[in-house]
Parts: sequence; C-alpha cells; structure tokens
Amino acid sequence: MTNLSPTLKLAIDLISRPSVTPEDAGCQEVMIQRLERLGFHVESMPFGEVKNFYAKRGSSGPNLCFAGHTDVVPTGPEEEWKVPPFAPEIVDGMLYGRGAADMKGSLAAMVTAVENFVTEHPDHKGQISFLITSDEEGPFVDGTTRVVDALMARNETVDWCIVGEPSSTNTLGDIIKNGRRGSFSGNLTIHGKQGHVAYPHLAENPIHLAAPALAELSNTHWDDGNEFFPPTSFQVSNIQAGTGATNVVPGKLNTQFNFRFSSELDFDTLKERVIEILDKHQLRYDVEWTYNGLPFLTRPGELVDAITTAVQDTVGITPELSTSGGTSDGRFIAKMGTQVVELGPINATIHQLNECVDAQSLNQLSDIYQGILTNLFANTSQA
Repeated sequence: MTNLSPTLKLAIDLISRPSVTPEDAGCQEVMIQRLERLGFHVESMPFGEVKNFYAKRGSSGPNLCFAGHTDVVPTGPEEEWKVPPFAPEIVDGMLYGRGAADMKGSLAAMVTAVENFVTEHPDHKGQISFLITSDEEGPFVDGTTRVVDALMARNETVDWCIVGEPSSTNTLGDIIKNGRRGSFSGNLTIHGKQGHVAYPHLAENPIHLAAPALAELSNTHWDDGNEFFPPTSFQVSNIQAGTGATNVVPGKLNTQFNFRFSSELDFDTLKERVIEILDKHQLRYDVEWTYNGLPFLTRPGELVDAITTAVQDTVGITPELSTSGGTSDGRFIAKMGTQVVELGPINATIHQLNECVDAQSLNQLSDIYQGILTNLFANTSQA
C-alpha cells in the first residue's frame, strides 16, 4: 500500500496492533512519540492493568481535548473476515480491520490534524490535549474515569472535548453527538417458595409474582424527554428462573433491567419509582444497582459552531445534533464541566465482522479536526 496519506498510514499501523480490551499493544506509544515531537508534555497514567495517557501543548487559554480509546472488541471468527482483522487492507476504497471505525481511524485523524495545525500555527492560542485510554470497550473502571478523577483532583480544566466515537450514520459528518442519555441497571431477585407444581398452594411461584410488576415497569411512562433527549426507556434484558424440571415451582427469579434516561430525571428519582412499584406488588425482593453515568448535554455555542463550520467546509453538509445511542467515555469527561461532542466515522460496521471505513473519509475526518482547531485557535497567537 504505497502513496498513502499520513492519516491512512497511521491508521493502518494502529489497526495492525491487536489491542483487544484492555490491551493497548503499543498503540499509545506510537501516538505519544508523535505528540512529543510536536512539543506535547505527555503523562502516562496507568491504573491497574490499563494504560492511559494525558498529553497537553500550551499552558494558557481554553483547553480543547481530543479523547478516545486504543482498545477494540474481540474479532469473532477470524476466518469469516474478508481480510485478517489485524492485517488491515484497503479493498475497493474501504479500509478493513478491527478498529477501523471504532476508533483507531479517528485516533489517526486526530494526530495528523494536530500535526498539520501545529506546523501551520506553532504559536497558536489556547491549549490542545489528548486523553487516551485502553479501557473503553471493557469494564471502563481504570480508564477515562480514573484519569478524569486525577485531573479534577489537581484542578485541571478541559473546556472543550471531541471524542472520536463513530457518530456518523450515512455520510461522514451527518451526525454529531452533543450529549448522551444517562444509564443505570438493576439486578433484581424475586423470592418465592420452591415446591411441587401439583401442590401450588404449598409453593409461591416467583414468575407469577414478578410478572405484574415487570409489566407495570415496562408500561410506565417515565417522562416525555425534552428538545434534546427522547423519553426515558426501561428495558428488561434477562430473566432466569426454574430448575430445568417441568414439575418444580422455582424458588426465585432473577432479572436484569436497564434505564436509559433523559435529563428530566436522575438516578435517585428513578430508583425510588422502581422500588415503589415493587413494593406496591408486595414482592419479597433484593435489588443491586449499577450506576453507569448521568446524561450530559453540550448546547449550541462556540464548540458546536466550530465543528459545524468545519464539517460544512470539508464535506459540504450541515451536521445534525443528536443524543441517541449508547454511552461513551464522554460521560466521564463531562463531569469536569466540559463541553463534550462526539464526532467520528460512519458507524455501520462497528463491532461486526469485516469492520471497515471508507479510506478517503479518514483523510476528510483529519481535515475536519484540523478545521475545528483552526476555527477555535488560529485567529490569535498565544500571548
């Protein structure tokens, strides 16, 4: 693969490294070496077995952070890939490989965008930073959230953040995520009494007991959402009960559920409403809560304007603002009071066999990132 752009060469280098979460496989060192050549001060910030780094150039003015992850999900059956998942190739204009879209292509575009911008504007105003983890696709315990806690403890300020998640749907830049819904899960155990199905009066069937409560939870109208968020949703994801025998009433039922909630509600309010419904049905139960993050929102303003203009200038479309989809590490960065926006490639093949991205779109993504830097920082030299 000759005559490739610097962005594609870097993307291929990163994709070729088998960094299945939480492994980094040398990806961060590749990025660090290039950033250090640009004058970035780089801090390795490992926690547990997870590699993270925070790098910054500049010492005053607003801080624009590029955030992302070097880890990828497992490949699935490698023999079913068009090309080996860690031996990336461009086939018919598409770059194939695990992480091409999620999100090593974005990382490469970020680095080359900053390289080009700093070369053209060595005395730019403001600060440019990178927050990179290898624990986004995994349990997300020792990654971005730990780095953010450490930065907050020393009063580090990040004003704006671009997360390179694959936000686009049909064409590059058509969607930018300016927020995400909150998320939390419950692990609910309903207790009954095991017995023989022929003597139901001597047993308490937790399946029968739980069904009306789960139906009410599923049919409850939690809120109407708002201009930025869809209504809050409740979904049951798993139910387990029974011994496997057809003549035994089970003694307990276990179910997992998840809320994706708008900014109209919070964790405590939803938890109270769930408990109220469970108590109303006079159930004997235990519930364990897993809190995944609050909703966050970046309203239209300087960052969104800079991104919109850069997308328009590069690909000729006006992006739509959206808060749909799952969670991302943006929820941790938003805790700093940071305006967070996600902008990256088309997400059609993420986590799938034959993950791929249009190769030319990565070059355009680098141009968009560079345009954002230009719109925010190129007009005035650093004082």
